[in-house]
Amino acid sequence: MLTGGAAAAGPRAAGPAPVVTRAALDPSLVAGRGAAVGFLEQEAEHARTTGTVIGPDRSAYTLAGEASGRRAVRLTPGQYVEFTLPAAADAITVRYSIPDSPDGGGITAPLDVAVDHGRPRTMTLTSQYAWLYNQYPFSNDPDAGLLHPDWWITECSCVPAATTPAPTISTPFRPHHFYDQQRLLLGRTHRAGEIVRLTAPASSAAAWTIIDLLDSELVGPPHVAPHAVNAVALGADPSGQRDSADALDRAIAAARRTHRTVYLPPGTYQVNRHIIVDDVTIEGAGNWYTVIRGREVALDTPAPDGSVHTGVGFYGRDAAVGGSSNVHLSGFAIEGDVRERIDLDQVNAIGGALNHSTIDGLYLHHTKVGMWFDGPMTDLRVTDTVIADQIADGVNFHTGVTHSSVSNSFVRNTGDDGLAMWSERTGNAHNTFNHNTVQSPVLANGIALYGGTDNTVSHNLVADPVREGSAIQVGTRFGAEPFTGHLWITDNTTVRAGTYELNWNIGLGAIWFYALDRSIDADIQVVGDAFLDNTYNAIMLVSDWPVKDQVSITGVHFQDIRVDGTGTSVVSARTAGAASFADVDARNVGAVGVNNCGSFHFTPAGSEFSLTDLGGNDGGWLAPWLLPNTITCDDRPAVVPPPAPAAW
Repeated sequence: MLTGGAAAAGPRAAGPAPVVTRAALDPSLVAGRGAAVGFLEQEAEHARTTGTVIGPDRSAYTLAGEASGRRAVRLTPGQYVEFTLPAAADAITVRYSIPDSPDGGGITAPLDVAVDHGRPRTMTLTSQYAWLYNQYPFSNDPDAGLLHPDWWITECSCVPAATTPAPTISTPFRPHHFYDQQRLLLGRTHRAGEIVRLTAPASSAAAWTIIDLLDSELVGPPHVAPHAVNAVALGADPSGQRDSADALDRAIAAARRTHRTVYLPPGTYQVNRHIIVDDVTIEGAGNWYTVIRGREVALDTPAPDGSVHTGVGFYGRDAAVGGSSNVHLSGFAIEGDVRERIDLDQVNAIGGALNHSTIDGLYLHHTKVGMWFDGPMTDLRVTDTVIADQIADGVNFHTGVTHSSVSNSFVRNTGDDGLAMWSERTGNAHNTFNHNTVQSPVLANGIALYGGTDNTVSHNLVADPVREGSAIQVGTRFGAEPFTGHLWITDNTTVRAGTYELNWNIGLGAIWFYALDRSIDADIQVVGDAFLDNTYNAIMLVSDWPVKDQVSITGVHFQDIRVDGTGTSVVSARTAGAASFADVDARNVGAVGVNNCGSFHFTPAGSEFSLTDLGGNDGGWLAPWLLPNTITCDDRPAVVPPPAPAAW
C-alpha cells in the first residue's frame, strides 16, 4: 500500500505506466471513429491509488454505473490517485463526484493537485451541478415524495396513487447525474512521464471523492486577433467583477459597422443574459483562456416563450423573424449556472436560429442544453467543440434544420440525448453527425433521430448510456414528422450500450428503432458499424404495446456489422415488420441470436417480424431455423455478461 503526503527529497520514483484509452477502450478498437480531440484520456481504475476501485456496474442510480467504463476510484480523506502523463501537457480535466448536501443544494470540497511532487494546487470541487432525484423532470430535493404518484413505476410495479395500501417509496428516490468535471491550467508545460497526483485532503469535509478519469492536454498559448474590435476597449471586464453584456453588445455593433471581428482577450467575463448575434464573428483567445460565465437569473414575469429564467447564452434571432445569418463563434468557453431542469427555460449556451454560420472550438458547460437550434434554418457547421455536464441535451437540431452538421465534437455527461435531430412539426433534412464522441449520457440516447429526410450519422463513438435510452436511436416519437428518403447510419462504434428501459422493465439494443407515433418505412442503411460489449441486445426493433397492431418497422438493412459481446441476443424484434442482414458477424452472444416476439400474437404462421439473410452472417447467430420469422420470444432473457471486446 502506498502512503500519501509529500515525497521525501531525492530521485523521483517511476510512476505507473500510462494507460491511454478512448471511451475506456484500447484506442486501436475505435480507430477512425469519434472525435479527434486534443486531450488524452486516462481512466482512474488503471492508475496507482491508495483508494478503492468501484465497479464494474451497469445499474442505474449507482456511482459506478455512471462512470466512464463503469469503473472509477473512491478516495476517502487522505487518499490519492496518481497518473503518469503520456505526453507533454499544460492542462488537465478531472471528472469526479462528491456527495450532495442533505438538502440537495450541493457542497464544495478541495482536491489537491501536485505534478511531479511539486507544491500542490487546490481545485475546489462542487456537487452543486450534480445529484438529481425523482421522476422526470426531476428534483434537487433528496427527501421529496413522488413528483407523479399517478405514474406507473417499476419499483412497486404499480401506480402508487391507485394502489391500496399505498406502497412505501424510499428516499432519495432514483438519485442520478452524479458526476461533474473541472479544468485546470497547470501554469507550465510538464513532460511526458511526470506524475499528476490527485489527493483528497485529510481535512476534506467530503466523506468521499470519486475520481473517474483524467484528461491531459497541451493547450499552447492564447490566440490573439490584433486587428479586431477588442471588447475590453469597449468596457468588457476580463476580471469578471462587472457584467459585460452591454459591452459585448457595443462591441458587436461596432464590429458590424466596420466589418471586423469581435475579439475577447483572455479573462473571465460575467454575462447574465442572452447576447443576440447576427452577421458577426466573435473570437476568443481559446476556450481555456476566454471564459464567459453567468448566473441563472429569475425573471419577474415569464417570457413569451414560457421561460422563467434567463442566463448566459449566445442566441440567433428567432426563426419566425428570419433567424440570424453569417454568425461565426470560436475560441471561448461558456460556463452557465443551471442546476434544475425546466424544459421551457431558454438557458442554453447557444440557441435561436443560425443560418450560414459556424461554431468552432467552444467549451460549453453547466447550461441546460449546449446548443438548441429552433428552425427553420440552414447551413450551420459545428466543429471541434466540447460540451459537458448539461442538464438536458448536448445538441438538438429542432424543427426544420437543414444542410447542417456537427463534426469532430465531444459530448460528455448529458442529462438527455447527447446529439439529436428532432423533426417536430417541420422535418429536418440533409444533416450529418460525423466523427463525434458521446460519453455517458445519463438519460436517453447518445445519438437520437426523430424523423427527417436524407440524414447521416457516421464515424461516431458512443459509450456508456445509462438508462431509458441507448447509444443510437431511430424513433417516430414526440410528434416528429416521418422518416422519408434515406437514413445512413454508417461506420459508428458503440460500447457498453443496450441499457435498461425503466418503464418497460426490459433491456434495449445498442441501436434501437422505436415505432410509436407512426411506422418507420424509409430506406435505412446501417453499414460498417461495430456494437461492442452490449449489456443486452446489439440491435432492437420495437413498438409500444398500445400501438403494436397499428405500426411496423420496415426498410432497415444491416450490412458489414461487427457485434462483439451481447448480454442477450444480437437482434430483438418486438414489432411487426422486416429487416435484412448481410455480412453481420457476431461473437460472444449471451442468448439465442434472434429474440423474435413480433407483435406478441404468436400466430401459427410465425412472428409478425421477418428477417432476410443476404449471406455472410457469421458466428452462428442467424441460423436457418430462425428464418424468416420463427417465434423465439423470451420477454426478459437472462443476461450473460460478455467478455471485454478485443481486436476482431
